[in-house]
Amino acid sequence: METKTIEKAQEKYEELAGIDKKHFMHPTTSFKQHQEQGPGFIFTEGKGVYLKDIRGKQVIDGLSSLWNVNIGHGREELGLAAMEQMKKLAFSSTFATNSHEPAIKLAEKVAQMTPGDLTMTFFTSGGSEANDTAFKTARYYWQLKGKYEKKKIISRKKSYHGISMGATSATGLPAFREFPSLSPDFHYVDSSIESLKEMIALQGAETIAAFISEPVQGSGGVNMPPENYFKEVREICDENDILFITDEVITGFGRTGTNFGIENFGVVPDMMVIAKGISSGYAPLGGMVISEKLKNELIELSDGVYMHGYTYSGHPMCCAVALKNLEIIEEENLIENVRNMGAEFQKGFKWLEERHEEIGNIRGIGLLRAFEILKDKEKNIRYSEPVSVKVVEEALKLGLLGRSIIYEGQDTLAFAPPFCINREEVETIISIIDKSLTKVKKKGLK
Repeated sequence: METKTIEKAQEKYEELAGIDKKHFMHPTTSFKQHQEQGPGFIFTEGKGVYLKDIRGKQVIDGLSSLWNVNIGHGREELGLAAMEQMKKLAFSSTFATNSHEPAIKLAEKVAQMTPGDLTMTFFTSGGSEANDTAFKTARYYWQLKGKYEKKKIISRKKSYHGISMGATSATGLPAFREFPSLSPDFHYVDSSIESLKEMIALQGAETIAAFISEPVQGSGGVNMPPENYFKEVREICDENDILFITDEVITGFGRTGTNFGIENFGVVPDMMVIAKGISSGYAPLGGMVISEKLKNELIELSDGVYMHGYTYSGHPMCCAVALKNLEIIEEENLIENVRNMGAEFQKGFKWLEERHEEIGNIRGIGLLRAFEILKDKEKNIRYSEPVSVKVVEEALKLGLLGRSIIYEGQDTLAFAPPFCINREEVETIISIIDKSLTKVKKKGLK
């Protein structure tokens, strides 16, 4: 960029940054850091796996922003789909049996994609609302069956389920639960079958409504489940009359190399929560999908109104955008590319491990990948100061937006790029990580 252009861009950044600090309350942000440093990037453009800042800096979006821009940035087809729908019908309510074509068609499409007998979808504006919907519906179901004590929800430690009241309460990461205030009747178990059995025995199966789990934990560190974990979970839930909910907000719609993450583990839940990838972030949309069995029982048992609904449940424009998004994923064979590029990431991480003895615990599936930085890999001992934070900072200078996860004593680097990423871009990410970690190590690790 020419000097004058750079100066004008900087002036524009500073102007917007001043307004931002004065008026925009940011999510998951330090108030003090925001006021002292202002906004980080002010993004203005996106194309494929790239994002561009108002000052002209381009970075690879190594996490699909918030695990959600699955088809990549800048797809005009989704903007056109939104425009066409808004020109015809921008909004109409779906309360009291009213409907419209985009919601009907999207519900049908979801039913075609989901495993087993998951066939009916309740739409929300995002994942937190979808999880709250699942919890309320599970409790409502047991209430209809006359089992009023069955209202407790069990989730896994290191899980993340959102930030609305119920979703935060189900989240297994203590840092989120320390933010006031929580709902009652939520309990947390380690990622072992023994821990789940112990919790059921302690609380009593007659008091437990549902068990919820991400097929692969995302924000908690990209943690894979133990072998045969979900098959045993399914059996335990069936034996104890407990509903099994899978949180597919991150893992749904191709992220793990299958339509839904739970398909990798050979079981079908009673309820599934979806969001993010259904629209690739181009429109706010989520949902709860329930089984045919559950649907039929709700119809048979209920005489009154299902007293739950959001203004934007089944928003026409959002549904139209989601339909176009899912069409693109299918037509461009993007889930196949997820599998192929996931394998490239695995090779790249193994190469990094050979070059850097500090890298270990490589894990993930599809385009949901992570590794840890360890002082002693054999004993799983970490450095006293999180190294991943410094690596992310250095990587950003070289044009890569990644994520450091340090919850629960971890020192993890996580990546989940858009599905359209190619081999050259994967190699660029691996090269940047290599250079960034090398630079951090030269400064010394503590």
